[in-house]
Amino acid sequence: MSVRAERVPWARRIAVRLRRDVPLALIDLAIVLPAYLMPLVLRFDGAVPDAFWDSFWAFIPVAALIHLLSNYLFGLYGQMWRYASVQEARRVVLAGLTATAVVVLADLWLDRGLTPIPLSVAVMGGTLSFIGFGGVRFQSRLFGFRRRTVPEHRTRILIVGAGDAGSLVLKDIRANPSLSLDPVGVVDDDRRKLGLSLHGVQVLGTRAMLPSLVQELGVEQVLLAIPSATSSVVRDVAALCEEAHVTLRVLPSVREIVGGRITARDIRDLRIEDLLGRQQVETDPAAVRELLEGKRVLITGAGGSIGSEIVRQAMAFEPATLVLVDHDETHLHDILSELPADARVEGVLADIRERERMHALFGEHRPQVVFHAAAHKHVPLLETHPDEAVLTNVLGTANVVDAAVASRVRRFVLISTDKAVQPASVMGSTKWFAEQIVRSVHETGCVFSAVRFGNVVGSRGSVIPTFLKQISQGGPVTVTDPSMARYFMSIQEAVQLVLYAAALSRGGEVLTLDMGEPVNILDLARKLIRLSGRVPGKDVEISIVGVRPGEKLVEDLVHPEEEPLPSGHPGISISRPQVPDRPALRRALRELEGLVHAGNAAALADGMKRMAAGSLVESTPVAGAR
Repeated sequence: MSVRAERVPWARRIAVRLRRDVPLALIDLAIVLPAYLMPLVLRFDGAVPDAFWDSFWAFIPVAALIHLLSNYLFGLYGQMWRYASVQEARRVVLAGLTATAVVVLADLWLDRGLTPIPLSVAVMGGTLSFIGFGGVRFQSRLFGFRRRTVPEHRTRILIVGAGDAGSLVLKDIRANPSLSLDPVGVVDDDRRKLGLSLHGVQVLGTRAMLPSLVQELGVEQVLLAIPSATSSVVRDVAALCEEAHVTLRVLPSVREIVGGRITARDIRDLRIEDLLGRQQVETDPAAVRELLEGKRVLITGAGGSIGSEIVRQAMAFEPATLVLVDHDETHLHDILSELPADARVEGVLADIRERERMHALFGEHRPQVVFHAAAHKHVPLLETHPDEAVLTNVLGTANVVDAAVASRVRRFVLISTDKAVQPASVMGSTKWFAEQIVRSVHETGCVFSAVRFGNVVGSRGSVIPTFLKQISQGGPVTVTDPSMARYFMSIQEAVQLVLYAAALSRGGEVLTLDMGEPVNILDLARKLIRLSGRVPGKDVEISIVGVRPGEKLVEDLVHPEEEPLPSGHPGISISRPQVPDRPALRRALRELEGLVHAGNAAALADGMKRMAAGSLVESTPVAGAR
């Protein structure tokens, strides 16, 4: 009974295969006869001698058997030809060439008193046979597009870029009509490509011709297929599309697609980062690895925008442990939930304003590298809450720095801001004080430094998410002043440079990241409105509301008295301001702490700004301080 149970499935499989393969084999037999008959008739101009007819009818069964056997051996049966690719096409060719060679040899060898059929007939018959075999098997691929459901409306697109990425995405679009995209042309600035065709689509001109081509061809959408495009190229294409009143979509940047293959499904809407971003940052990963690999690393503010990105990038360099410190349980939970379950990470819910807690924390974990990113950062809000700004940004920083010195941390990096340069706000003044605290202890055996940069795109509460929210609500978009400008960089780029700057530091420096050119906020608002598919001033109004307390029209990255020095990396400059007098700094901190306890917000804000604008050595007690 067990034998029968084994034989039945086996016999059934044979029967199923025969039912599936026999029809295709019969079609192959039907191909072989005319494939050899046609060359024979043509060879003798239709008047085939009787001797050759006799040879032909004796030879054709042999040729048919050879072809079927070759097809079987090369796997031309039992395939799903609807999904056949180059691999299957290679099998068809190899089977045909092998069978043709054997047919020719058989024709020469199987004499047996009959006149051999002409060699040209044997060669041509074999060639026509495997062409027929391939045509039958690939007809679903060759003519399948006629049977597919083609959407009634297909978006007419013009592709910018006839390079590798453009070729890949165009090929994918042509192979997938369900995407509802109809490529009508390609533009490329390489004039050598003009007039050539890319997968059947002609290169029609350079990108400067884009507006005229859009109008001439009825283009509904432009696709920028240059992942390596710089922001200047993206801005230029975006401006041309705006002039042509057509939507621009893009492929992901090189950074987004590393290790992946580009397809049409990677096409996405244009984002503000594409317009603001710069060329991809190149740093030395070996230097960062030497800094972090196998080290105990502690990050304050680990759940914030910058802190969480430091966590993500630091993980790649395999530190021994990562200690993530944050006082916000939701933010801390969010970043911890992102990390792999086997990551050597510990989350610590703690407030840097608690001095004893910081000393205990550092004493327990003994970190070797510290990134201090915890801070309050919203300028207008902190103008009305200077006490909270001082407690966190100034006294909290002093607590973390003192704990780091006491536990003999090897390297300490403060995340600072351009607002600390000639500060006009409470927030900027507190970060200025934080820089002074860090630089005042650089001779304690630890390498202390501050890394200074401007706004990061997409950080919580920053201008871009605020504008996007206002646009989604129908406006108005509120701009403080038409001349307001800010420096921008992506969070990923900023943190990449922060890690490298930390590796470069020798202690006591302020390392400033190159932020490029400042971006006019009014222009930024208009770009964001256009990116949302609306018209500024028509669909979404822009309202000028006036400069808010503490804001400057343009921030400075370097103080006039600081002389920036090259660091060896074009994206980072180093300055070494005069080391603050430590006793004077400590007196100033006690004064600020006294003002906080006094509860006089106005006196605290004014006194702090005055001290930040003057010299710590010459600072005098502020009225109201204890």
